[in-house]
Amino acid sequence: MSNLQGKRFVVTGSASGIGDALARQLSDAGASVVSLDRNSPTAPVTQHISVDLADPASIDNAIEQIEGNVDGVLNVAGVPGTLPADIVLAVNFLGLRHLTESLLDRITAGGAVVIVSSTAGFNWPQRVETLKELIATDTFAAGAEWFAQNPQEGNAYNFSKEATTFYTMTMAVAVLEKGLRINAVLPGPVETPILVDFEESMGKDNLDGVKALLGRHASPDDIASAIVFLASEESAWINGHPLVVDGGITAAVMSGLVPVPQ
Repeated sequence: MSNLQGKRFVVTGSASGIGDALARQLSDAGASVVSLDRNSPTAPVTQHISVDLADPASIDNAIEQIEGNVDGVLNVAGVPGTLPADIVLAVNFLGLRHLTESLLDRITAGGAVVIVSSTAGFNWPQRVETLKELIATDTFAAGAEWFAQNPQEGNAYNFSKEATTFYTMTMAVAVLEKGLRINAVLPGPVETPILVDFEESMGKDNLDGVKALLGRHASPDDIASAIVFLASEESAWINGHPLVVDGGITAAVMSGLVPVPQ
């Protein structure tokens, strides 16, 4: 396990699933955790701040309650595609971006941003020009207005994760100039409380097929361990990277062993 003694991290979504596992792993590694979530965490944290990532005013209020500098911002919170599309994009990308960029100047040199994206965003190369337009919006409100005027085909969750993966790559050089790194973790299906929502929005047969092929879905700890690695100095020269953590399903799809999910 990484040694994070004395480090301090902001963790969103720490009340359940991957965020809960991450908060526990960080604590076990000697770090302190500033929790941002709508719900109260049960994991050991040093500060909890209630926040609604779909509301930029709520994000700004939360930021005001974080004192001093931190060693990383670890964006885990997200919502499934069963919610309205505007909320999905707001939480999964616009709120994440607003929080991250508001805290960049308060991350200590050598620190890291980690974003939990998803293998569901695998189609980002086909939407690069569209994603550039979204990312070029300067504010949360401008991004929401762009999305309202440019509705996207398919599942809003997939599009939101295409945005977070692409955003991670576009920000690599910018944060490097501040002495920081930014990376993304791309899980496949994970045994969390919202897995049932993903079964509804993505098709239970699709997810059951993945589970049958791999033997199981990921545990929250499987994903949290990858986040801890990317937040630690052990990954000091990894920057702008979308790290797939899915047990091998993406490899099977890309190599043609199994069909592309529909």
